[in-house]
Amino acid sequence: MPIVNRFADFRDEITGWRRDIHQNPELLYDVHRTAGLVADKLRSFGVDEVTTGIGRSGVVAVIRGRKTASGKVIGLRADMDALPIGEKTGRPYASKIDGRMHACGHDGHTAMLLGAARYLAETRNFDGTAIVVFQPAEEGGAGARAMMKDGLMDRWNIDEVYGMHNLPGLPLGRISMKSGAIMASTDEFKITITGTGGHAALPHTTVDPIVVAASLVQALQTIVSRNMNPIDRAVVSVTRINAGSALNVIASEATMAGTARTLNSDVRDLVEKRLREVCESTATAFGARAAVDYLRHYPVTYNHADQTEFAAEVARGVVGPDRVSTEAPPIMGGEDFSYMLEERPGAFIFIGNGDSAGLHSPEFDFNDEIIPAGCSYWASLVEKAMPA
Repeated sequence: MPIVNRFADFRDEITGWRRDIHQNPELLYDVHRTAGLVADKLRSFGVDEVTTGIGRSGVVAVIRGRKTASGKVIGLRADMDALPIGEKTGRPYASKIDGRMHACGHDGHTAMLLGAARYLAETRNFDGTAIVVFQPAEEGGAGARAMMKDGLMDRWNIDEVYGMHNLPGLPLGRISMKSGAIMASTDEFKITITGTGGHAALPHTTVDPIVVAASLVQALQTIVSRNMNPIDRAVVSVTRINAGSALNVIASEATMAGTARTLNSDVRDLVEKRLREVCESTATAFGARAAVDYLRHYPVTYNHADQTEFAAEVARGVVGPDRVSTEAPPIMGGEDFSYMLEERPGAFIFIGNGDSAGLHSPEFDFNDEIIPAGCSYWASLVEKAMPA
């Protein structure tokens, strides 16, 4: 099944939905306008069921095939939320809301899944049930986990689940993926260093937490360079240091914060263990104390082998065998679709956004040229997974 002609017929309409969502970005769980638009469109397509308020503000729709004898149920997921970033694209359809924009392409993901839902509701050329899932709060709010707590997988009896994300730098018309870890776990840490404050002219009477913090920035980098097997991947980044308020005073406390990203659970455990040990021992060496608050957020996004190969087969049929890679390098960013993949087999793929600004950039814009391929991938996946 190559690019479906039907998507060419209403590509401009799908693009219009995407740009409308782009102009009206919403954050985290407060995606009520977007979710309302999605639900209204789905009802107008004649899907079998539409349920709102799953995971606080998510939307789930059921599309049954001409036959359902197979009993198989496939879930397709798109994310709806934007980011707290001021847009600088200069597009005529740029965000109407200061300080918010769709800087990750979730507007495009939502529009493509809506387009696929319309086609599937029209044709129903499959034996089984397609569940289209529109999720809030991917950007740090764990909306996928919230939807699962509301019974997403069991309530709709989902057997397999699939996700898709645009990728700047990957050429238009190309799709990439890999079996196993494809995106990293995303953990955060906060370190509070307690010393002894005093006059800046008398440092020998103090225990300077800023000096401890400076040493820790360097020491924490040895977790990756000296504690890990070089073939494993991890990133430990200190992204914030705060201390003091006066130029002639050595502060009594400093705080540091950052992120740790890994691609497997053993390395994740090692990074947390060593981070705590390095902080405590380094602070002790200076006569200070360090308290570590380590928060585990999204797990590793881990693609299942059989479903990844199936997704690749579907993608080859849409964009051509020479435009599909199953050896995509893992990305150290995180993705809460990982929670869904922990509960059900499935695969997460990347579709090329071309030579665009990077994700989370104020200059980023989703490339509407990829809409037909993205819609066709979703539709083909359902039809090939559950042939009529």
